[in-house]
Parts: sequence; structure tokens; C-alpha cells
Amino acid sequence: MSPAPDPAPDYRQLADVGPYFALDTAASLADAPPPDYRPLRELYEGGAEGPLAARMHVVAQRLGTDELRVAASILHLGLAARFWSVGVGSAVLLGAVPSLERAWLRIPDQGPIDLWTPPDPPATGPLADQLHEAVLVGQLEPLAEAVRSIVPLSGRLLLGNSASALAGTLRVLDVHAPDAARALVAEVLDRPPLAGTGTLHAGPHGTAFRRTSCCLYYRVGPSAGVCGDCCFTRPPERPRQARRARQP
Repeated sequence: MSPAPDPAPDYRQLADVGPYFALDTAASLADAPPPDYRPLRELYEGGAEGPLAARMHVVAQRLGTDELRVAASILHLGLAARFWSVGVGSAVLLGAVPSLERAWLRIPDQGPIDLWTPPDPPATGPLADQLHEAVLVGQLEPLAEAVRSIVPLSGRLLLGNSASALAGTLRVLDVHAPDAARALVAEVLDRPPLAGTGTLHAGPHGTAFRRTSCCLYYRVGPSAGVCGDCCFTRPPERPRQARRARQP
């Protein structure tokens, strides 16, 4: 008699870590997604008329900026954090990585996007490889392409956002599974395309990350400052021409 297959991971447990880690999962392939959800792949479609562009404008309004590329970068950073949280969280806490290939999403008024997925087929291979395929290739590459089809942002900046979001996920998981999370995140940061996007420091009091790029948050306004992992130690000066153009 062949051994019984391993039970599917219960990804719903991830919600105990925090809202960025939550992943609702169907009990069977026959289950339909909840109301008001749409296929996740649709987030990357439509260009300037699609749901991603619409969300950028909402973020710009809430940040109080008229620079859509700033809002696009902050939105990208938040989405990257959402996908990494699900991927790394499930890897270190459940020993599996959801592919998200058939996931659905809902965009709430506030907070991270809601995610739902039907049961995943069992994945194989090292967890770092699974993460690379599911998160970097499966979500962050099409997300970056979609963002850049709407606003002009450098690929280096978006890779820096992805690395920063991954390091932020590690800081949360440091409380739950520090050894496993640190080893896995360090391995992913060490391989292309994230290699060279920043430096990860891990010690007895937690982890820290310094990226080699900037997410542009400082451009929200004079009091915005820079992020804790920014390549800048203080907001860079804007060109005089840009400052004069803004004067009444």
C-alpha cells in the first residue's frame, strides 16, 4: 500500500502573523472565490486604464503628492511586501510555498490586498527555488512590467523595493522563526536579480537592511524624510529648476 499523501498546508494559519501574511484558501477545487474578488493576473493588465493605475491614483491622493511615480513606487513596495509575506511566511512556518498562479484578489479601501487561492498542487525543490519562482518570477516580474507601462520608474528602483520588502518580511518573522527565516531570506537576496540591491545584517537583536536605491518616499513632502533602509541618510536636494517651478 502506497503511503497517504501529505495533507495540503493550511495557509489560513498565516493570518495569525499579521494581515500581510493572510491567505484565504478553498477547501476544494470546486469552491468558488468569495464575492467581489477578481483573478490576481488582472491586476497587471489594462495599462493606464487598469486596476493597478487606478490604485496608483488613490495612493497619490492619500499621500498628497502630484507625482504619480512616487505613488507607484510606494504601491509597488506594499504589494511586494504582501507577496513576500505570504511566500516566506508559508515557507518557514508551513514548509511550503503557494504558487499564487490561480490566486484571486480583492482591493479593499484600506490595508493590504486580500488574497484567495484554490488548493495548490504540492511543490517540490528547495524552498529558495520555490520562492524565486512563485514570488519573483510569478508576481514581482509582471508587477514591475505593469508599473513601468504606466509610469517611468527604473528597474533598479523596483528591484530595490522588492529587496526592501523581503527584508521587512524577515523583520516580522524574526519573532516567529528567526533561524529559518534569516537563512532563507539571505539566500534569496544573494541570488539574481536581487543580488547587489542592498546589504543584510543579522545579529542577536534582529536584522537590518540597507538598500542601494531609494523608493522616492522623501518626495512626498518636506517632512517625509527617508526610510530606515534608504541609501540616503537625509533627503537629497531637489534641483533648483524644479524648486523654482513649484514656486507661485
